[in-house]
Formats: sequence, C-alpha cells, structure tokens
Amino acid sequence: MSTMQNFMNTEDPLSLDRIRTVLVRLEDTILFSLIERSQFAHNPKCYTKDGIPALKEHGFNGSWLEWFLKETETFQAKARRFTSPDETPFNSDLPPPIIPSLQYPKILHPNTVNVNPSIMSYYVHHCVPRITQNATLAVAAANRARGIKGEAEYDDDGNYGSAATADLEILQAMSRRVHYGKFVAESKFRAHPKEFIPHIRKPNRDALEALIVKPEVERALLARIRKKAILYFQELDMQGEPVGGATGNPKSEIHSSRPKFRVDVDAVVQLYEMFLIPLTKEVEVDYLLQRLEGLSEQEIQALEGNS
Repeated sequence: MSTMQNFMNTEDPLSLDRIRTVLVRLEDTILFSLIERSQFAHNPKCYTKDGIPALKEHGFNGSWLEWFLKETETFQAKARRFTSPDETPFNSDLPPPIIPSLQYPKILHPNTVNVNPSIMSYYVHHCVPRITQNATLAVAAANRARGIKGEAEYDDDGNYGSAATADLEILQAMSRRVHYGKFVAESKFRAHPKEFIPHIRKPNRDALEALIVKPEVERALLARIRKKAILYFQELDMQGEPVGGATGNPKSEIHSSRPKFRVDVDAVVQLYEMFLIPLTKEVEVDYLLQRLEGLSEQEIQALEGNS
C-alpha cells in the first residue's frame, strides 16, 4: 500500500484531515510490514557490527541492516526520494539526485529534527525479538529435532536478505509516521501562532506539548490499532476462517476458542503506546522549539498579530 503524499496537487498538505489520512494509511503499512518480518526468525547476527564478516571485505564497518539501509537509501537518494518534505533518511552522506528535484511548496520551517537513531535502536532491541518470536521458536524446535540442543538450537534461519527487506520497510514507515509530527505541529502553529510563541521564546516543553496533545485522539488511535491488529494478524484457513476459532460470530460454537495470531497483538499496541506516539510528540515539540529560528522580530510580531 502506497503512503506517499503528492505535495504537487492543490490540496492543503497541512490540513489536519489530510494528515490524519496519511497517518491512518501508514498504520496499515507498518502492520502489514510487521507481518512480513514475523515469518523469519530473529537472526540476531543481522543487527550486530561483526555479525556478517563479509561486509568488512567490502569496506563496510557496521551491521547487515545498516549496510542494507545505506545501499538502499543511496539508490533512493539518486531517485530524489529524500527531497520530499515528508522523508527523513537514516544516513546523512547520501548522493544527490540524478534528476532535477521537484519544486515543492514551502510547507515546513527549516529544522534539524531527526530521531531516526532512536527508531533504529528501539526497533532492533525491542521490536524485532518480539515480533519474530514464533518463527524463532519454530527454528529452535526444528534444531532440537535434529539433535541440536542448548544455545545452538536458537540459531537463525539464514534469511538475511528477506528479513532486511522487511526491516527496511518497517523502519522507513515508522520514520515517516514519527516525523509527520512536524506537519501536525506546523498546522497547529499556523492556526494559532500567538498561543505557541511565548512558550517557544521562553522554552517550555510541557506547555507546548499541552497545546498539541489530545488524549481522546490517542485513545481512539490505540483502539483502532488493536482492532486492525486483531483483524490483520489472525491466521486464516483455506476457507478464510480463523485458525483456532474466534470467528467473530457470537453464535458460533467455536467462538470461545483461542485464535492464532501471526504477530503478538499486544506487542503492536505497545509499540504505538510506549514508543511511536511518545516519540512523535517529542518530534512535534522539538520542531516547535526551532519554529522561530531565522525569523526577524518583525516577522515574529506579524505572526502574533495574525492569530
């Protein structure tokens, strides 16, 4: 599912309705990408610096995932992906586009907000082990059947390319989702700059967060994520019925049996509740704290007068 936003059409890119539509589409991208990653084992050597020794022979001193990201983003940079206002690369030393950049309308204020290192760290250390638990346990069971026991039974499944492909999709979707907080912050700032400016001038993170956070929206988001996860993550048989029961029909005799999920539903809800939502709020506040940089006093006063 494409989550790219066409900034060249006439629709207001800072419309909160349009922003919400993009974020909802990104939910589906993240959830389906997690399903793809869950079919492969943890493969921990993909995430350690010396996990794939062959990389050193090619002059790369990092993990397999870092190398995969660098190679992929290098190509994407040449195709001008990262000239789009809603894209934030994980690598900084990327080549320029080989085709002219589009002349995007001015949407965001110039800023240096980039939390991709935090996204990468959380994903590798907390997300991957949990969403790959079923596949990892299946590898261990297969190893025990072959007489391999103990630490060695939790070897990986060798699907490094496939795992990294899914990793990249998840990481880039998470990055777009979190950094879209800049659009939310800009939209709300433009609507009521006078409310924000005093808390930017005399930095007050708590006051800025209070202006942008709506607890009822967060609760609705988490409820939607849970419903989507339950729907998308269930294993279905060839007739389209849930494996293990839980048809959703209260009259069904197997309604009370436990469904089988490809990915832990609670893990995905917690991903949003404990990480993506809080980090997005950090991005929004960090962006607002840079919102007046480069503006003259006259320009700031003009903004206050337009409230």
